[in-house]
Amino acid sequence: MSRVIVLDAGPLGLLTGPKKTDETIAAAHWATRARTEGHRLVVPAVADFEVRRELERAGKLEGLARLDTFNTAAPDRFLSITDSALRLAAKLWARARNAGRPTADPKELDTDVIIAAQALDMGIPSSDLVIATTNVGHLSQFANAELWQDVLP
Repeated sequence: MSRVIVLDAGPLGLLTGPKKTDETIAAAHWATRARTEGHRLVVPAVADFEVRRELERAGKLEGLARLDTFNTAAPDRFLSITDSALRLAAKLWARARNAGRPTADPKELDTDVIIAAQALDMGIPSSDLVIATTNVGHLSQFANAELWQDVLP
């Protein structure tokens, strides 16, 4: 079964980072396997923002180039943010707060809820959609989320 794999900032940073560690090498193999098996990798705009802001702050031009290359490697990889996704994020954020399960400080931009909303706003059945992350706890209250290493059987 082919799935749409939405990348959270953690896996995105591993896939586009310069260091060759065991984890970045494993992430690269994982992404290659996902594409080979017919799965679609998607980068939500807000995940790009999370990775990009630190690269910008540190002046890492090569890192920015790697991120841009990854985002454009497939024509449908980058998922721009839409008004409907932001409205859905606001609803999810309020629902989580009212249920006593916030995912960020009230004064912070809650990127986890925006990533979940971007994924849900794609209109893909939940059985075909998963958010690959390093933080299952926050994202799984909104959408199907798994540790990136566990996404592929």
